[in-house]
Amino acid sequence: MPAPILQWFNQIDQALLFLVAPLALLLVLSGLDDLGIDLAWLYAWVEYRVTRKNNDTAHNLDIPQSRIAIMVPLWHEHQVIASMLEHNVASIRYNAYHFFVGVYPNDQLTKSAVSAMARRFPNVHMAVCPHDGPTSKADCLNWVYQHIGLYEEERGEHFDIIVTHDAEDMIHPEELRWINYYATRYDFIQIPVFGLKTPFHEFTHGVYCDEFAENHSRDMVVRSRFRCFVPGAGVGTGYRRQALEKLAAAQSNRIFEPAALTEDYENGLRLRRLGCSQVFASPWRTGGPGSDFVATQEYFPQKWGAALRQRSRWVTGISLQGWERFGWEGTLSEVYWLWRDRKGLLGSPLGILANALFAYGLATHMWLRLTPNEIYLTWATLSLQAIRTAVRMGCVARIYGFAFSLGVPLRVFYANALNAAATFSAMWRYAKAKWRNEPLRWLKTEHAYPTRTALLSHKRRLGEILVGSGYLSEAALASAVSSLPPKTRIGEHLMALGEISEHVLYEALSLQQGLPFTSLADEDIPLGVARAIPKPVLREWRVLPFKIAENGLSVACPDLPTPELSQALQSHTSLEIHYHLVVPHEYEEWSQALL
Repeated sequence: MPAPILQWFNQIDQALLFLVAPLALLLVLSGLDDLGIDLAWLYAWVEYRVTRKNNDTAHNLDIPQSRIAIMVPLWHEHQVIASMLEHNVASIRYNAYHFFVGVYPNDQLTKSAVSAMARRFPNVHMAVCPHDGPTSKADCLNWVYQHIGLYEEERGEHFDIIVTHDAEDMIHPEELRWINYYATRYDFIQIPVFGLKTPFHEFTHGVYCDEFAENHSRDMVVRSRFRCFVPGAGVGTGYRRQALEKLAAAQSNRIFEPAALTEDYENGLRLRRLGCSQVFASPWRTGGPGSDFVATQEYFPQKWGAALRQRSRWVTGISLQGWERFGWEGTLSEVYWLWRDRKGLLGSPLGILANALFAYGLATHMWLRLTPNEIYLTWATLSLQAIRTAVRMGCVARIYGFAFSLGVPLRVFYANALNAAATFSAMWRYAKAKWRNEPLRWLKTEHAYPTRTALLSHKRRLGEILVGSGYLSEAALASAVSSLPPKTRIGEHLMALGEISEHVLYEALSLQQGLPFTSLADEDIPLGVARAIPKPVLREWRVLPFKIAENGLSVACPDLPTPELSQALQSHTSLEIHYHLVVPHEYEEWSQALL
């Protein structure tokens, strides 16, 4: 190797060797900080197990239902909002609630989708902002809140609790009952948020699953247990009406700060400083082991670019904008958690440097030249990282199972790279905005909604949907259940009793199963489309193709589709099958005419 190059290499080597001690010391201090939270979490768990002070069991949920308004702000969400509303209206086990969905005048597709849902469901209302969008999520939420006030004035009704959600959220069927229960004692309630489980190889979404599983199983529990300020997560966040009125009075009627990129986080801190009580609802299973947790579930970004945009906004809003707007003032516990929330500004880049230095040390045997003190610091760093990874694996295993948790050690490195990139991006955007004296821009996240298979785990019973939709009284349902003959389905029995029509039954089934309900009487079915699949197959499986659009084949069926049906049809077409429920007599009429 030429002497100049060798000399340059030695200089680099010496510089990296010099970095080992200060870098290891910083990582040890950060690791001890995390270990302190682990010990506080362990204390809270032991206290619960020993003293059984937590009486938040299912029987406590049977209390009078307060009226709840769910606010959903939208911008270009026409592809997911119909599915979101349909599924949640069908699954929520609570009666006294309404959706108020915010849209912009210049987002016609989303307006049309929400308008169609409002016509279908009496508890869904569209709130149109007075100006074109997009502005910010906070601005949209403020106008939705104003619309709730107008609705109350017009109808003479009052909503006691306000809940925020996004267009991609799967609201747990029991969530509103839990929020209603906690609202008897707390002004601000945050329900856990978890990512929907995705395949092992999807590292980007897996990072979200890991981080939310740990944060909403550990950190948020500690914050709530020791009465520190609880930040909002933006979804599954409940506010008592009196708390929102305090925010409005303190901020010139701006409940959500329009300039804030993370208004949900800020509201948690602002309410704390206004003396409002807060709680994080610890992850609670609805049944025994293996049952689901009461939590909001959603698909987070699954690609690097989308995740980078979202995380850049989080870092900008929580760390940089939060530092600018709130500084380091407050009680000791507030200042500590502000440090915890902002330390990623330093921790994420240092993590990348530590990983690179570790790899370099393994490749060059640099560790043989460390002093004893540097070796002790290095081992302390590795030990704390092992504890950190083990704790995360435990949290992930509890939510997603042991097999999924085995990917945590691999995803840790990917998460560090993603978070470091988001930190650098946030600092660049923030510095550029300040240099140009421009407002910070909101980076919108693209949303996706779960498939029908994932949604079925939350489906309500058919009778609940009929009662909740106003088609049947609770007394009529109870009477029908008491007289239900053996091996007879409740829907058929209700039709036989004359309580509901066939059309109502199938509309309720479509809600329960997450399938669109179609009237073939309104369709013009071309003969070529109806015979897109061989007639013997259609007759055997009782289905009728009626539309081809966007590489998809819409198929009408009077029975619920099965995997066997899908396999049989898919072997005869390359088009994606879209199932639609239809009432049997319409199917029979069209099938006789066309098949």
